[in-house]
Parts: sequence; C-alpha cells; structure tokens
Amino acid sequence: MAEIKCEIFKLPKITDYRGNITFIEGQRHIPFMIKRVYYLYDVPGGEARGGHAHRQLEQFIISASGSFDVITHDGSEQTRFHLNRPYYGLYIPSMTWRELENFSSGSVCLVLASEYFDQADYIRDFDEFVEEARPGRTRV
Repeated sequence: MAEIKCEIFKLPKITDYRGNITFIEGQRHIPFMIKRVYYLYDVPGGEARGGHAHRQLEQFIISASGSFDVITHDGSEQTRFHLNRPYYGLYIPSMTWRELENFSSGSVCLVLASEYFDQADYIRDFDEFVEEARPGRTRV
C-alpha cells in the first residue's frame, strides 16, 4: 500500500475585477468529505498551535488570510510548509504530527476536517505518536 503524505493542493481560483473566489468541494478538491470546519485567528505573536496528531481524522489547512508555517512529522521525517495564499491548501493525512507557528499579524488559519470532534482521536504526546506511527505496528 502506498504511503499517504502531506501535500499542497491548488484550489480553483476564479478571478474577477470585483474580487476573487475560491471554493472547495469534498471528495473533488480534497480527498475526503468535510464533517467539521474551524479556524484559528488572533494568534499572538510568537505563539504556536497544534502540537498533536490524529489517529483517524484527516485535515486540509488553508491560510485564508496572512501567513503561517505548518511543520509536519510522519514519525520519522519532518517537513515545513509555508502557507500564504487562500487558493492553496495543505492536505494532512491521519497519523501525522502537526504544529503551526510563525503566524503573521491578522492571519486566519482555516481547517477542514474529515471527522467530527473526538477527544479519543488525539495523540498529544510526541513520543507516544512516534511509537504508534512506527512502521509495522498494528493499529487498533
């Protein structure tokens, strides 16, 4: 089975002199149906968000305004993505550690999620995540 990785997707952008529009359709522009939407804003300078992984939930992260960095870790490799355009988004598969930092003033981070909120789906300890993400480990 091919390993699913984090990936930047370009979204439709309709340009108009009155202002541009971008839209997102689940299972068409992103690889899952959207069950939850939330957004982060008014993040104070120097603060970070995230710092967890999900066992089942997939996410699609967009910089609706401003910019920020998303640092992902798959259990063995770390990658940094800089998001700064509302027509690009970062797909994050399940079992991927994520941290968000370097928020510009006035930035808005829009997150589309494949599942409803479930506290049991979160892994909040990095060492526990690495152990669960280890190749060949059977997941319950």
